[in-house]
Amino acid sequence: MHSVIGRRCFCTGAPRPWLFVGLGNPGDKYRGTRHNVGFEMIDAFAESQGIPMSTVHCKAMFGQGFVGDVPVFLAKPQTYMNLSGESAGPLAAYYKLPLNRVLVFHDDMDLPCGVLRLKPKGGHGSHNGLKSVIYHFRGNREFARLRIGIGRPPGQMDPKAFLLQKFNRTARERIDIALQEGVDALKLVLSKGLTESERCFNREQKYKHIRLQNLPT
Repeated sequence: MHSVIGRRCFCTGAPRPWLFVGLGNPGDKYRGTRHNVGFEMIDAFAESQGIPMSTVHCKAMFGQGFVGDVPVFLAKPQTYMNLSGESAGPLAAYYKLPLNRVLVFHDDMDLPCGVLRLKPKGGHGSHNGLKSVIYHFRGNREFARLRIGIGRPPGQMDPKAFLLQKFNRTARERIDIALQEGVDALKLVLSKGLTESERCFNREQKYKHIRLQNLPT
């Protein structure tokens, strides 16, 4: 099954495929937690495009399809967050994808809950999932990210406990809206490319950031 797209998308003149990787932890215990919004973004995009996430490939729940004429691979590593690169690295290698065709979705405490940012490259920002991905990309950081804001823990709360907590009602509503905005951003990436999408989308999200940054979650 995994070679079907490969035969179509590597023809001369055909659009290069994208690999979208959502970071999270597998299992019901972690479903709906802040640390799993990367998984939720994959699921939202897959549902919007009718792509089933029904196979296992390179230690990930995996789906593949076309958005317009652009091939896309979707993956949710099942390795647990801190070992995400054990899946993402082999997937990129399997499909012989340059890292500028890889986009990783992850939670980000440096953004208010429900605010998104497209980023063409960067460090790990102390995110253990990103650390693992970078390590398995042989230290290469030249891959894009979709940062999904989850806000900061209140008071003296342990950040690890905060990450593994489910969203309250207000935060859940913001995340659900953000997931749909993320789907639109990803479709824009596939049709217009990362640079133009980043400029347009991040400008919109900057205004949202200003509106939300001082509101409680």
